[in-house]
Amino acid sequence: MNAVQRIEFTIEPFVEAQPGIHVTAPVDALTTMGVVVEVGPFGSACDVDDDRVGDAVATIVGTAVANGATHINVDVSRISDEEVSP
Repeated sequence: MNAVQRIEFTIEPFVEAQPGIHVTAPVDALTTMGVVVEVGPFGSACDVDDDRVGDAVATIVGTAVANGATHINVDVSRISDEEVSP
């Protein structure tokens, strides 16, 4: 059984109620990986198991930078020892 990690991330530049491609592209890329993303007004979050956390973080950062992000904040925290579905 793997631990579940919560990845919380914010991507700038921030424009209220108008996320640009630098924000939407990483969310879309995670969704394509089968990761469910909770998009909030000031940041986004997703839960992944240990085996996928590195790939998920790399996807967030790489896709955001490729689409014009100027600042990315990523926080990873263990939330449980139960495996999540892909």
